[in-house]
Amino acid sequence: MGLINSCVLGIDAAWTAHQPSGIALVQNTATGWSCMAVAPSYEAFIDQASGQTWDPEQKATGSRPDPAALLEASKQLAGAELSCVSVDMPLATTPITSRRAADTAISSRFGPKGCAVHSPSAERPGAIADQLRADFEALGVPLHTSSGDPAAPAVIECYPHVALLALLKRDYRMPYKVSRSAQYWKAEKLTRSERIERLLEQFQAIKASLDEHIHGIPEFIPEPSEVTKLASLKSVEDRLDGLICAWIGIEHFEGRTVGLGDHTAAIWVPASLQSGIPLTP
Repeated sequence: MGLINSCVLGIDAAWTAHQPSGIALVQNTATGWSCMAVAPSYEAFIDQASGQTWDPEQKATGSRPDPAALLEASKQLAGAELSCVSVDMPLATTPITSRRAADTAISSRFGPKGCAVHSPSAERPGAIADQLRADFEALGVPLHTSSGDPAAPAVIECYPHVALLALLKRDYRMPYKVSRSAQYWKAEKLTRSERIERLLEQFQAIKASLDEHIHGIPEFIPEPSEVTKLASLKSVEDRLDGLICAWIGIEHFEGRTVGLGDHTAAIWVPASLQSGIPLTP
């Protein structure tokens, strides 16, 4: 069990500045890990630290990440420094221009389970990822690849789709992405309302599993009757992804992850999936 008051920040980082990013902050308390904040964007998270609440009727807005502001907001919300920042975005100690060893390792191991990864490029996420990594490092939170001190405050790269295989003990990728809902159940020819119901069922299953590891997660998943637009579920998906990233951060902080990749970049996955996974060299 990690040290009391230790904090983990989960970031479902968008690859472009115009898309919002889900954020979740968790802290280890006397009763276990607790959710201190969950937000659908960087701006909404920072606002929470100032006592403002996000209006769910508003659309979450995108922006570039500001690590200094995120660290300060986390400290205000939890009263402690961060021990781990867990990010769903390609990160590396060298500029990312093409597919990395980490991407190949994940796709090779988890592609048959529907969890291959997209190839990053110099344009996407490009400068956003490079700057995020560099800014956190300048603030004393370096990227943890296959080298470095695992006990020190660190940024890690994670991948929620693979994390969910362990979290929900599934053998195949969870169908919970709003943008792919038309493809998930194409053969069944579901109506929009039926797809909304299916997505909400997946959301609830994910949150129920997260609730077993993180106390105090707010109820932000709507009832089917409250959803009029499929697109409105994107902010729910993003917040769940932020929480999944935070859970992987907890697992990493407590020594229960395996890094796939090399000394420049590693994607950290739950150690419970490690059958047949070689450790990073």
